[in-house]
Amino acid sequence: MIRFVLASLFPYFLTVLGAFGFEWAVWMAVLWFVLLVPALDLALPRKLDWRSADIDSKTLPMVLGLAHLVLLPCVIFGLSGATQLGQTAQIGLFAATAMVFGQISASNAHELIHATQSLPRRLGRVVYATMLFGHHATAHPAIHHRFVATPRDPNSARPDETIYSFLPRAWIGSFQAGWNLEVRRLKALGLSGWHPTHPYFQDAAVLTLSLSISAMLGGVAGMAAHIALGIFAALQLLTSDYVQHYGLYRRQLKDGTYEALSARHSWNAPNAVSRLMMLNAPLHSEHHLRPATPFPALGAPDTAQGPVLPYSLPLMAGLAFWPKQWRKIMNRELIRVHLAKDVPPMPPSRARRMARAD
Repeated sequence: MIRFVLASLFPYFLTVLGAFGFEWAVWMAVLWFVLLVPALDLALPRKLDWRSADIDSKTLPMVLGLAHLVLLPCVIFGLSGATQLGQTAQIGLFAATAMVFGQISASNAHELIHATQSLPRRLGRVVYATMLFGHHATAHPAIHHRFVATPRDPNSARPDETIYSFLPRAWIGSFQAGWNLEVRRLKALGLSGWHPTHPYFQDAAVLTLSLSISAMLGGVAGMAAHIALGIFAALQLLTSDYVQHYGLYRRQLKDGTYEALSARHSWNAPNAVSRLMMLNAPLHSEHHLRPATPFPALGAPDTAQGPVLPYSLPLMAGLAFWPKQWRKIMNRELIRVHLAKDVPPMPPSRARRMARAD
């Protein structure tokens, strides 16, 4: 468990120190994300079987959720200039915080919203709401998990779809799908779809409160920094969805339903350090097969049949913004997946189109 603690909490610690004026901590946090984690991921062996089911799986996500709520006002305070950070260090602090939020807070909130207890689920939703992405707490478990790898899931990237077309489609589509789902739930209780208990209104209240605190700490600039951090965090979250489901699809059966979900419908990135930092979220196949499985228990041997990304999730997320190179690498991997045993062959027209893109 100590490895999960160090890999996930260490960047929070550095960023808080940076917010209070320790410039060395700012640059250490930046180097952690852009150099140290990628280098260790490349140097250390990869494997899908990482199970550690005998360790505590409840405390760390709660601690990380609370750490997020502490870090946000501290960073806004630091960006306000109150701690005498120079302009360059403030840019570094913003970048480090955006990566903490997008790679650790988002992964941890994902763990929290899948918890069986209501308190962790509420904390996960609050964390998402502070990052302008509260609707994910509805859309992810109810829409994405149900319809993943089908056209009905806004967060499943289609073959040959670029990240630039995926991002607006996924954000708008998941927001609308989650809204409609919550409206149906309220109407089933005999309430209006605009009832104050609609979770989206609660998300808006949390966001308004957190933005107000940011405005008090840093004025209009503080509120703008908060919004920008949320946008960058949401961007990283959606990019992870793009990478982890790119091009994988479930066959539609004659009765209109889809084939059963299997390990082959999610990409995995079993890299040693980034998967610890993200609480095993990159071990994605098993998460979709068993969503309630706590993060330390992910990595069962039977998920080894799931496809594996060429590089770590953070590196592949960066590559996604270079569509030509992304297609060159991932279309080749995608064709290989569909040539594997027991996987339905890719339609010839799609294979030819992807080969041309390669």
